[in-house]
Amino acid sequence: MDLDCDAVVIGAGAAGTSAAILLAQAGWRVVVVEQHAYPRRKVCGECIAAGNLPLLDELGVGAAFRSAAGPELRRVGWMDAAATVSADMPPCSSGPYPYGRALGRDRLDTLLLQRARSLGVIVLQPAKASSVRGDVGRFDCTIESWVGGAHPADGYTCRRTLRTPVVVDAHGSWERGPFGSQSEDSNGARAPRRDSDLFAFKANFRNTTLDPGFLPVLALRGGYGGMVIGDDERTTLACCIRRDALAACRVQAPGTSAGLAVEGLLRRSCAGVREVLRNADRNGAWLSVGPLRPGIRVDAFHGAFRVGNAAGESHPLIGEGISMALQSSALLAARLIRHPAAAITGRCAVDLHRSYAAVWRRTFARRLRLAAIYAQIAMRPALAEPARAALQRWPALLCSGARLAGKATRAPGPSLTTAEIS
Repeated sequence: MDLDCDAVVIGAGAAGTSAAILLAQAGWRVVVVEQHAYPRRKVCGECIAAGNLPLLDELGVGAAFRSAAGPELRRVGWMDAAATVSADMPPCSSGPYPYGRALGRDRLDTLLLQRARSLGVIVLQPAKASSVRGDVGRFDCTIESWVGGAHPADGYTCRRTLRTPVVVDAHGSWERGPFGSQSEDSNGARAPRRDSDLFAFKANFRNTTLDPGFLPVLALRGGYGGMVIGDDERTTLACCIRRDALAACRVQAPGTSAGLAVEGLLRRSCAGVREVLRNADRNGAWLSVGPLRPGIRVDAFHGAFRVGNAAGESHPLIGEGISMALQSSALLAARLIRHPAAAITGRCAVDLHRSYAAVWRRTFARRLRLAAIYAQIAMRPALAEPARAALQRWPALLCSGARLAGKATRAPGPSLTTAEIS
């Protein structure tokens, strides 16, 4: 079969573009399909743990990241209605970078995509993979590109079909890719609405009083959040709110947007947030997405290899979303590049997926379980109040919690040993 490329990557976020870069560095011909125009803001906490910075070097964007990112994250904390507690962030002892940093997704995603293009990756943007037919080793991907504007309404649609042996599914949490979305079950039906559904919100602020390098967790009834200073001295405030808590806070702020209602809730619920935002100016509108669907999806093999949120998503409370995106792409690429792309068919593909899914679980499953536990503590006052009392008495617990969440763990790189891959 004539092949147009060795791999099609659906989604140009941190996961998809990292996978494209690593495959291109190994000599693969890669096409990335992304439906959004860049740069664009995205709901994300924007923190990258220290153990991932060597991986950014291997991706070829480390120097640019360090030049643009915010200060080193040297303190971790807890904020609720009653108090703020802080402790030293555990340093990463493996590798040259002891502390993580934060960079806006509008900057990070653009850096990665520019690097991919420099390696010869073909980027179709704005475009979407409207269908993927066939099976691993012989996919036909129908791509719809928007010509003359950033949206179909602004121009016209150009359709083409790409033949490829490998598809990497890196579509975002909230978009419906050719294999469905995280809000659908295996039959394509929408998941039922639940009071416990989580919705994510994010806004950027200037002129805050947040200490540089401080990364606090925000605990509030029915939700949780975090703050960090990233590039250009922008403070990112991000949070997740249960559906029932969101409805209640909107009742208290009639006539306002959901984002402004959530901002009011954060100010009322966390004394530390009120102080940080006292004289701050919001930089742009509030962004929101949801509902979140935390969980593991990597085991389902529909012929495409899943990375990033398509493979599995943790509660955002621990701020490991970008880390998991980068690391999952490194784990997958390390296995794919050991074979010629055209040879990844049948049993070879199944074995590769089984190996990848197993190491994905070893790397991330505990992190997902821990994030779920932390989230339940932060959202429930009956648990959050004794947790805060314990942290006030033993602040070092914050350091231990950050270490368990992966803040001081070296990320797997793309150049793994034979023993690690097998």
